[in-house]
Amino acid sequence: ARQAVIDPYPDYRPNVGVVLFNDQGLVWLGRRARTPEPWNWQFPQGGVDHGEDLFDAALRELEEETGVRSARYLGRTEDWIVYDFPPEVAARGGRWRGQKQVWFALGFTGEDSEIRLDAHHQVEFEAWRWARLDEAPELIVPFKRAAYEQVATAFRRFAGP
Repeated sequence: ARQAVIDPYPDYRPNVGVVLFNDQGLVWLGRRARTPEPWNWQFPQGGVDHGEDLFDAALRELEEETGVRSARYLGRTEDWIVYDFPPEVAARGGRWRGQKQVWFALGFTGEDSEIRLDAHHQVEFEAWRWARLDEAPELIVPFKRAAYEQVATAFRRFAGP
């Protein structure tokens, strides 16, 4: 008999994140549009459509937010990484308590000129840069910091010196 898969986080929105590594082992960070400093840099991430494969969702979000299509699979986090929304975000977020995320490490195989923040009508980022993986947790909004620390630990093996 098949075991039913029990979702341990039914009140959390399914989400994927992408850490895009260049050939020097640096990671792509985008500065969120319309978001005040100092915690306005993050990795591409987004919701998973109903029935959508997680890796397909990651590739879709990467392309929508950065224009990048030239990427190869390096790895992924095993389990969901979960964070709660703070009250001011939860108030806008509807029925979700927070997000549950699977993160994918991808290797960028294209040229920087491929990166287009206006690839889609809904612009998420107003600037981008290559950075060290260990910088990312300090640059993300504090309620996502523990999640970013888990991601940085999971993908440390892909990072440059």
